[in-house]
Amino acid sequence: MVCRKLAACFALTTGLAVAQPLPEFDERVHEGVASCASSVCHGKTSQAEDSPVWLNEYRFWLRRDYHSRAYKTLETDQSRRIAEKLGLPSATSAKICLDCHADNVASDQRGRRFQISDGVGCEACHGGSQDWLESHAEAGTSHTDNILRGLYPTDQPVARAKLCLSCHLGTQDKFASHEIMGAGHPRLSFDLLTFTANQPAHYTVDDDYLRRGKIVYPATSLMLAGLVLQSQQSLALLNSPLYPGHPVMPELAFYQCHDCHHSMASLRWQPEGQPDPLPPGTVRLNDGPLTVLMTAVDALGWASAKELENGWQRLHQASQTSVAVLQAEAENLVATLEPMVDVALDTRVSADEQRVLRRQLLDAAASGRYRHFTAAELAFLAVESISISLGDEGGFKQSMDNWYETLANEDAFSPQQFAVSARMVRTAL
Repeated sequence: MVCRKLAACFALTTGLAVAQPLPEFDERVHEGVASCASSVCHGKTSQAEDSPVWLNEYRFWLRRDYHSRAYKTLETDQSRRIAEKLGLPSATSAKICLDCHADNVASDQRGRRFQISDGVGCEACHGGSQDWLESHAEAGTSHTDNILRGLYPTDQPVARAKLCLSCHLGTQDKFASHEIMGAGHPRLSFDLLTFTANQPAHYTVDDDYLRRGKIVYPATSLMLAGLVLQSQQSLALLNSPLYPGHPVMPELAFYQCHDCHHSMASLRWQPEGQPDPLPPGTVRLNDGPLTVLMTAVDALGWASAKELENGWQRLHQASQTSVAVLQAEAENLVATLEPMVDVALDTRVSADEQRVLRRQLLDAAASGRYRHFTAAELAFLAVESISISLGDEGGFKQSMDNWYETLANEDAFSPQQFAVSARMVRTAL
C-alpha cells in the first residue's frame, strides 16, 4: 500500500531537458556521495541561515531519506533469500538488484570517492556531477547552466516521473518480473503526487527558489500528470519485448496480481469491463492508473475522454486475441496519452472543478468501478489529494480513515468493502 500524503502542492518546473538521459545513462563520472558531504558543501549539521540552499542536505538524506538505505536492504535476510531463489551469487552484487538499490553506473564512471554501498545517493537522482560539481556553487551560475552541464532536472514533473518510474515501475533494462516477485520481492506501487509528498524535501520553496525559474504546480495538476505518465510507461512496457518474453507464458507482472492471488473461496466469477465485458474469470491487465485517469478526464470534460475510454476498451479486448494486436493497441493508447501530459500540467483545476472531480471519483468507487486493488489504491489517493488541496479534509477525516483501512492489507482487500466505505465518505461530504 502506498503511504498517505502529507502536503498539497509542490515546486516543479517545465522547460529544459525532459529528453536528457536518466542519471544511470548520462555517461558522466559520478563522483560519489562523499564529494557532496563536506561541511563546506552539503554536510553542515544544521540549515545555513545565510544561504539560498540548506547546506545540510547530505545529513538530511542520511537520516531521513529511505533512498540512503536502499543498498542496506540488499543485505537483509529477505534479500539473501530472494537472491538464492533466483540463482544469484548475492543481492549486493547482482546487477538486477543494484540497478535500483544503488547508483549502479559503469565502473569507468565511478569517481575516486564513489561507493556502491551509498545506495541511491545524490547522483542517482541528480546525475553525474563530473561537469557541474565545482561550477554549481559559483556565483552567477544559474539552474539552467547546471542542467546544461548534466544536472538532471528533478524539479520538472515529466523528468521526475520518468526517473521515479524507472525503478518504482521499471524499464526494459530493469523490471520487477513475476519471477522476481515470486522469489519474494514486494509488489511495486507508485503515485507521483504521493511519492513527491512523502519524499523528505531538502529544499525550501521561497522567493529565491522561484527566482531560479521554478514553478509551483497545484497538487491536482501533478496528480493528473502522474496518472498520465504512469499509464504511458505501463503501456510502453507492455509494448516492449518484456511482455512476450516467454515462448508460452506472457510476463505475468503486467496483470492484476490479486486476480490470481486470492483464496479460491473468494469467488470473483463476473464479467470484466463495460460496455463489452471480458469473459468471467479473465485475468485482467493491470490498468489501475488508466482506470482512475479515465474517471478524472471525464469529470473534467477533457476532449480526449471518449477516445481514451475507447482505446482502453480495445486494449482489453485485444488481450483476448494475440500479442501483436494487444501491442498495437498499447501503442495507440500511448499516442492518445502523449498530449495529455501538457494538458494536465497546463490546466489549473478550480476549487469547484476539484469538487466535481472528487465527487465523480467517489461515485465510481461507490459503484464498484475500482474492484481491483491497484485502481482502488490510486482512487483513494486521488480523493485524499483533492481534499488536502481544498483544505476540507478535516470535516470527514474519520470516514477517510475508515476507507483507508480497506486498503491497509492488500491480501485481504474486499472490493465490496471498499465500495461501501466510499459511499460513507460521499455521504460525509
